Amino acid sequence: MFSLMVQVQVDPERREEFLAAITANAEASVRDEPGCLRFDVSSLEGDDNRFVFYELYTDADALAAHRTAPHFRTWRETADRTVVHQVNTPGTVLLSHTDEASA
Repeated sequence: MFSLMVQVQVDPERREEFLAAITANAEASVRDEPGCLRFDVSSLEGDDNRFVFYELYTDADALAAHRTAPHFRTWRETADRTVVHQVNTPGTVLLSHTDEASA
């Protein structure tokens, strides 16, 4: 599996616009892309304008397909207006433990 961690800093005046756009992108990614297994968006404690995305794909090709999806293009247009800094960190999942039913 292929993972992507994305850290973003958002323009405080455009926070709500950012949240609406990333919500739509994350939902459409999991719903419409067979290769997108997970798309989590977390806020960072102590900074209302910093976020981390954890995205999980079947492989790097699935991420490439994600970047060509219509909802991603819409997201990028909004990100260009709302995100002031972004760092992408790709990786490979070596192991995973989860108990989401009890979370």
